[in-house]
Amino acid sequence: MALMFAPIATQAKKLQAFMSYSTFNSPTDGPYIETYLTVIGNSVVFVQNANGKFQGTVEITLIFSQDNVVKQFKKINLLSPEVADTNNVDFAFIDQQRFLLPNGQYTVDIQIKDINDQATPFKASETIEINYPKETVSVSGIELIETYTKVENPGILTKNGYDLIPYILNYYPEKISKLTYYAEIYNTDVVFGAEEKYLLSTFIETYENGALFDDMVKVKKETTKPVNVAFGEFDLTNLPTGNYNLVIEIRDKTNKLIAYNKMFFQRDHPSMQVVMKDLSNVSVENTFVNRINNPDTIADYIQSLYPISSETERQYATNLLKRRDTKAMQQYFYNFWVTRNSSNPEGPWLLYKIEVEKVNAAYSSKIRRGYETDRGRVYLQYGPPNSMIESLNEPSAYPYEIWHYYAIGTQKNKKFVFCNADMITNDFTLIHSDAAGEIYDYKWKQRIYGRNSVTNDIDDDGVNKHWGDKSDEYFNNPR
Repeated sequence: MALMFAPIATQAKKLQAFMSYSTFNSPTDGPYIETYLTVIGNSVVFVQNANGKFQGTVEITLIFSQDNVVKQFKKINLLSPEVADTNNVDFAFIDQQRFLLPNGQYTVDIQIKDINDQATPFKASETIEINYPKETVSVSGIELIETYTKVENPGILTKNGYDLIPYILNYYPEKISKLTYYAEIYNTDVVFGAEEKYLLSTFIETYENGALFDDMVKVKKETTKPVNVAFGEFDLTNLPTGNYNLVIEIRDKTNKLIAYNKMFFQRDHPSMQVVMKDLSNVSVENTFVNRINNPDTIADYIQSLYPISSETERQYATNLLKRRDTKAMQQYFYNFWVTRNSSNPEGPWLLYKIEVEKVNAAYSSKIRRGYETDRGRVYLQYGPPNSMIESLNEPSAYPYEIWHYYAIGTQKNKKFVFCNADMITNDFTLIHSDAAGEIYDYKWKQRIYGRNSVTNDIDDDGVNKHWGDKSDEYFNNPR
């Protein structure tokens, strides 16, 4: 299954660049990865060239390695369009590259630098997995599209007869009303047979709980081929603010799920009013919720659901808690669990309640309950980490923890860095994660070693070496 990740954004003083990637499989050449980079024009330093015009240059270095052995390497000088007046730069310019790589897991090291600026280059590292078995149905990475044009002469931007201009961000503000996507499906003819039918489903679900929207589901029958294409768009006009997944599923004629892939994205739609179904007719008589009749208790239980609630549910619950209506809170709480397990709503709640009690015992502070803290929220949202390193007494460092998850949904090898800068309370703040939808700060080490590594260069992502410094080892080699 192809791996997707949240776009990387430089946070340098001037350069603003956004990068993402997708993986695909060519029937003739094998698996490959595409990288997409967008540079905001007015964030680049322009210099005069031989033509008398002004032009910027961004140097991009990409290194793909396995077990510290470099498998692919490329350094690109990306030139901006020429301009006569640098005071009127209102464009972005893009780069797209393809790298042939066999199936396997790779470390990708990225460096982005404005050649005409002395600022420290932006650096990042990601782990990716390429996995396209020859006799298994699989779905490629999902490429988000800004615009597309039918062409006769194919180039590096061309797929399926169209030049596809990638949409690098996985963030859709209110002014953007459509989400366009492209993906490929492989080996349906091998698995299902030649000229057979299968079901291709594309839909948008809430990131937190997988709830579907009736008007954002597309299902159609397809005929098997070595490579099938999923190319379409969704109208986002009525999609409220929140975190979502774009999902592509392949099912056989019996509706059995065979393969899928997901792409995380965020929607910001402040003018869209949050509307939940009317809960006034929800009956809690003779249910487990009827026994929870203390308003403080039911309010606490509802607040504990925030880590696993959708944005719509969180907004509704916040307004509900202001009213302090016991019956309304009971109806909401019961409906919350019925929508997740209609046959046994109490069962999932009791299991979740055990986890809430664990984080309250482990992470509560004098002013916040465990489920309100960053560590508590991450634990409840994603489950217990596969490994957790505590560094509470490292010289020159604030107390910090690094959590590692083998997988979060379709995301692989994701990490969370928490830091306690006040050194008094038990409240560790999440300062960095490479998981989709989480805070990303490439200068996280400066936050940890801020006691003794003060710098006035906001572009500097490094810290002075300290005796006992273990953060890189813990982050890169979780145990």
